[in-house]
Amino acid sequence: MIKNAAVNFPLEKFSDLVGAVYDGLLEPIPWEKCLQRLRTEMSANYVTLILRKPREGDHGLMINVGDVTTEGMVSYNSHFFAMDPFVGLPGDKMVTISDILDEKRWMASPFYQQFLQPYDVHRLMGADIMTPDGGECRLRVCRPHGADDFSSAEKALCSLLLPHFKRAVTLHGKLDLVESERKLYSGAMDRLMVGTIILDKNGRVLKTNFQADALLQAGDGMRIVGNMPHATHAADNRELQRLIKVALANHGNPTVTTVVEAISVVRHSGQRNLGVVVQSVAPSEWSEGSGSPAAVIYIRDPEHKALAPVEIVRQLFKFTPAEAGLAMQLANGLSLEDAAVELGIRRNTARAHLRAIFSKTDVTRQTELVRILLNSVATMGIRDA
Repeated sequence: MIKNAAVNFPLEKFSDLVGAVYDGLLEPIPWEKCLQRLRTEMSANYVTLILRKPREGDHGLMINVGDVTTEGMVSYNSHFFAMDPFVGLPGDKMVTISDILDEKRWMASPFYQQFLQPYDVHRLMGADIMTPDGGECRLRVCRPHGADDFSSAEKALCSLLLPHFKRAVTLHGKLDLVESERKLYSGAMDRLMVGTIILDKNGRVLKTNFQADALLQAGDGMRIVGNMPHATHAADNRELQRLIKVALANHGNPTVTTVVEAISVVRHSGQRNLGVVVQSVAPSEWSEGSGSPAAVIYIRDPEHKALAPVEIVRQLFKFTPAEAGLAMQLANGLSLEDAAVELGIRRNTARAHLRAIFSKTDVTRQTELVRILLNSVATMGIRDA
């Protein structure tokens, strides 16, 4: 039991509550199950964790449990938050509304009468949690009319949870940053038309990006079998498995530099072979567990054509819209004559555009132009053709 002057609570149940606080980091809706547990323990009708408080033009970010209606959330986020007297609480301290206002003033407040009373909320307990990065989140626990006020033991129990909420919210911010970076880098690989397959130490797929998903689903050259990458041609698959085995064997070996090997994978459709690179992934200093990346496979489809947005190309090189359109057709491998047909313009017009393009990019050959276009940041705005 947790025993002090205010708290008498089973240690096992408290441990489960603390565990739920940290488990909430991995839930689809963070902390939803934890707040449900707290709602049950506190005999509450609503429990809310406000991660970003509402303000003018921003509805904020909050997790609500209970019989929460969309109408109620919208009305608070868009209007009633400005009337809420239960804000600006002492930092990291659990208080009740009775610590702030006497019963008569509380029940006479517009916030109570117009917002809380219709939703059967009378008793309030909460804390404003200050995070090390200067952020603030709010925990709120509500009880209906006719319910007892929160006891000193209940306040004390929730107070013991506050440091864990603070740590968990801080960790959530760091994990969110890591996930945002991962999505940015994955998106960059997509725009560069490079498929990526990340493998664990057993050679099983941990992550794939959009480009890899499209190639694997087509099953033309490579596919996933038993959550492992395979080449569809037997000889290629033997070589691919060998490269993966070598990369995995060298994962975590400090005496061996990162291993990078490549293979050309035959496609049954008759299209040009896929280019595949297999690379071991150096572990971080404290990485552990089978869920850590051990190898990565990069796939490039030489048949895949993509178009950088013409407007980006135009802005980068000061092209006219017509010049930008022609430049992108040339970058996709068309001859000047084929590009003219594709764009529906005369050959002489295409030649005139090409002379202007050469002048603006300071090149004299079409191959130089293609190199400049493909090496420019225009490819970061690429979209599928």
